[in-house]
Amino acid sequence: MKTVSQVSEIRVKHSMRARFNPIKTLTPDTLSSMLDGFHSGYLKSAALTWEAIEHRDDVIFGVATKRKKSISRLNWEVLTVDDSDEAKKQQESLTYFYNNLTATNACDANEKGGFSLLIRQMMDAIGKKYAVHEIIFDPRVDEAGSDAFQVTANFRFVPLWFFENRDGKLRFLLNEGSTEGIELEPGAWLVTVGDGLMEACSIAYLFKHLPLRDWLVYCERNGMPGVKGVTDAPPNSAQWECAREAVEDFGAEFHALMSRGTDIEAIDLSAKGELPYPALIDRMDRAIAALWRGSDLATLSRANGVGASVQSDETAILEADDAAMISETLNVQVDRFVINHLFGNVAVKAYVRLIPNIRKNVNDEIALYRSLYELGVPIALSDVRERFNLPMPIENDIFLQKGTQYQEVNE
Repeated sequence: MKTVSQVSEIRVKHSMRARFNPIKTLTPDTLSSMLDGFHSGYLKSAALTWEAIEHRDDVIFGVATKRKKSISRLNWEVLTVDDSDEAKKQQESLTYFYNNLTATNACDANEKGGFSLLIRQMMDAIGKKYAVHEIIFDPRVDEAGSDAFQVTANFRFVPLWFFENRDGKLRFLLNEGSTEGIELEPGAWLVTVGDGLMEACSIAYLFKHLPLRDWLVYCERNGMPGVKGVTDAPPNSAQWECAREAVEDFGAEFHALMSRGTDIEAIDLSAKGELPYPALIDRMDRAIAALWRGSDLATLSRANGVGASVQSDETAILEADDAAMISETLNVQVDRFVINHLFGNVAVKAYVRLIPNIRKNVNDEIALYRSLYELGVPIALSDVRERFNLPMPIENDIFLQKGTQYQEVNE
């Protein structure tokens, strides 16, 4: 059980000092090379590029933040597979573990939090394919005063560019210039694997900002009319200079001063009809929103007077899947290790679970369970509680009795 960090301050300082702006000269060729390198196991260039894009593109930053926070705000619970004393002890230990853990950032000591921050950091895998935490365990004496020990941990979020994946398994790079890393010790690292949406989003970002840049140039050249001045003063005379200064003071980018009778033919560079840039930029924004949220955002749809009626359903599907992914990752890589450390090589009978929000017709669900019960189908009470996210009652609770009047809940 590791209690000392492997990510040293020197390693972090070297990485911070070597940082550069990877999107300043981003082109289709350089992006293609980065993505190919990522799939070959060289993660640094693509990871740094995705990080910069996620923080600097307004649409990506908005939808990615919503996706992460929607999961980090969910309630959680520690469940058991049976009612044995062993299962209850494991449940108590895992509850203590998750209630007392801390989450930090290896490259930003100001970022500190608890279980919610840990989940938000794990959700970085949705964009970058992988999210890695170093686990530094913290054994403690049970606060109840017994001789029993409990354990919690500090989860340090380590950026993806600290790793390579050339052999199909993430390995830690000890030095900034290294290309071959060391193996990750089992139980000492938490690796979350997600969808890797930033690969597609980085392509959309590039083909969004190329026309956006051209659109800005067009606005600079054609957004303000030119100023034409006509004077009877001879060129280079004092009156001519006064007229020239007056034309320049209007602040127009295009201006001209000429003698009366001089004719200049204007060359109109402005486009006739609808510009192509807005449609392409809007297309990329919608693609980005659909990747992260399941459907384009309602705010984008309303721009064309169209409602996003399917967004809620698709967002619910993504939320449930994200919650299951986080729960399963913790079950396999953390729960088992903690229980085996505290109780020995025993069967795992407790596990943590995020509770996704229920977006369904509760009355239909209740009717289904009632029908199955009346047909004699055996139904576990734990399954019913899990289905409706009902916590176990605690001592001195007032219980509802059969026949109690209640108001039906509609969707």
